[in-house]
Amino acid sequence: MDETERQSEERAWGTAKTLAEALPYIQVYDRETVVIKYGGHAMGEEAVARQFAADVVLLKLMGVNPVVVHGGGPQISAMLDKAGVRSDFVDGLRVTDGDTMQIAEMVLSGAVNKEIAHWISVAGKEADVRGVGLSGKDAGLLTVEKTRRTKRDPDSLIEHEVDLGFVGEPTKVDPKLVVRLIESDADWVPVIAPIGVAEDGRTFNVNADTVAGAMAGSLKAKRMLLLTDVAGVKGKDGQIIRQMTVADAEALIVDGTATGGMIPKLQTAVAAVREGVEAVVILDGRRPHAMLVELFTEHGAGTLVKA
Repeated sequence: MDETERQSEERAWGTAKTLAEALPYIQVYDRETVVIKYGGHAMGEEAVARQFAADVVLLKLMGVNPVVVHGGGPQISAMLDKAGVRSDFVDGLRVTDGDTMQIAEMVLSGAVNKEIAHWISVAGKEADVRGVGLSGKDAGLLTVEKTRRTKRDPDSLIEHEVDLGFVGEPTKVDPKLVVRLIESDADWVPVIAPIGVAEDGRTFNVNADTVAGAMAGSLKAKRMLLLTDVAGVKGKDGQIIRQMTVADAEALIVDGTATGGMIPKLQTAVAAVREGVEAVVILDGRRPHAMLVELFTEHGAGTLVKA
């Protein structure tokens, strides 16, 4: 046996050992629902998108019921720039007028949603796993109300309401369609765009993290994975915190340890756990196979938030 053959055999035994060690975790997640929030700049990179899709297909084939909720902020910004439409932000939320809303829905429910569903279908072709693109407007999936925000004037210190336009907050999730898809004999993977409808019929853009949390709560998911561009939540010492309780997460927000975009992610995690999700994991979606490491190994790949 030459050196190449020996190395190949060692890799084969290593793969078998990894699969054997994953068995207890595979049994834990068998037929359980895992909601995955997918977003960020990595969505625009085809190689990363294809790897994500392949991992989602593998989850489905291992007995997990994955439900994908995606964002698309960078893609919306790029399209707005092309259209010459200016976009402002308040506390991380895009101020969305009528023109912006039309473009946001076109990008999220159209280009981004269908591309993710397509890559899942391509990755799962041989096993007949198919991505199904949806938005919160389909079958009354997501009912929302207009988001209210206030801002304090730095001179007078008087708070006044900021009109964010067509930005919404979930008030009701009707998951019947999603449940039908994941419980069907066919291997369908729902892919959901964060667009919702108010009681008066108007369409609203919704933060994808918030939609993922609301969806996970309504489905009583075993796990919610928030794929982001950081390795997890950092403590005061700058080190990644591997596990924390809801109370710990709230304390990090109050004492200022959590800042910027990590605050809404922790708030989403806390809300989801309180709605019945067993645990939420904030992890770096740029790392290859991060979801698989988190779910099927003893190491974990981010910060886990639980009750």
